[in-house]
Amino acid sequence: MSLPTEPVILGVEQIGELNRKLADLRHDVNNYASLILASAELLRRRPETAERMMANLIEQPPKIIASIKQFSNDLEAALHITRP
Repeated sequence: MSLPTEPVILGVEQIGELNRKLADLRHDVNNYASLILASAELLRRRPETAERMMANLIEQPPKIIASIKQFSNDLEAALHITRP
């Protein structure tokens, strides 16, 4: 990782955009985690739904990872952080 050699100055619009993206990230992670918890609770109460619920459970962690990666990329771009 390469950090900028000079201070990075962000404008009000840039800070606002990063804040919006962070809010989107929180919202996405909350939604995906809620789906995981709801699926787990349903499985606990109705084990016969396991086969149907597994697809839902398996889809959620990659979505969380993708959301975090996108925010990380946006943050690094705004702060002029580069990766080799």
